[in-house]
Amino acid sequence: MANMNMIIHDMEGTIEIGDTFKNPKFRLANRLQTFDRVVSNPMWNQDWFKEEDYDADELGRFPQGAGFPGAQSADWGWAQHMLASLNGNGRAAIVLDTGAASRGSGNANKNKEKTVRQWFVEQDLVEGVIYLPENLFYNTSAPGILLFLNRNKPKERRGKLFLVNASQVVEKGDPKNFIPAAGIERIVTAFVTWQEEEKFAKVVTREQVAKEDYNISPSRYIHVADAETHRPIAEILEELEALDAEAAEANAALRRVLLKVGV
Repeated sequence: MANMNMIIHDMEGTIEIGDTFKNPKFRLANRLQTFDRVVSNPMWNQDWFKEEDYDADELGRFPQGAGFPGAQSADWGWAQHMLASLNGNGRAAIVLDTGAASRGSGNANKNKEKTVRQWFVEQDLVEGVIYLPENLFYNTSAPGILLFLNRNKPKERRGKLFLVNASQVVEKGDPKNFIPAAGIERIVTAFVTWQEEEKFAKVVTREQVAKEDYNISPSRYIHVADAETHRPIAEILEELEALDAEAAEANAALRRVLLKVGV
């Protein structure tokens, strides 16, 4: 089916069947094959990979300094695999659950997934994150993120991440929502140019991310809702008094009408 899909879309490539996590097929001799670009949408929050599966790896995909992301979610384990599949100038785009960007942050207890995410940030491997709208995917109504990795950031972008909160760039569809062409162009233009935009796109530094306990979710830094406004109590009381006076006048007029009709 995958080969048929590739042919229908006029693509050329190689498809292998196997367990990519435990026994990846794309190898050169005894090493993992590397690429200029990797695009992937792994199953979210896989919980059947244990620490021994990471320890058994002989391809250097899970460096000891990065840590084990925990058995509850292999999201950052997949990110480690994609990173290991990049050459020195390689870049990757990975579709993940939004929780991958924030789980464990703000928690006083040690969190394995946050530890791996921290390693990626401190190694300056995260180029940016795009927060997607809800109800885009057929197997879930939850929003997702696009995590971008880059092994060789341009000098002027090192030590920084570019975040896009695209949660509002959406149109309702049946049965699923979709991002319109103009919205895609807006997202792409912002990300390619690293152009900040209020309530949409923002550049953050590693120091800012560290202060937020390595939460890299765009929704943490870019708030799309209007800020709450607080009015003086005296002003509110004046309005209430005016409304009470209007109500009293209306009631008096109604009584006069009712008296005239004998009610």
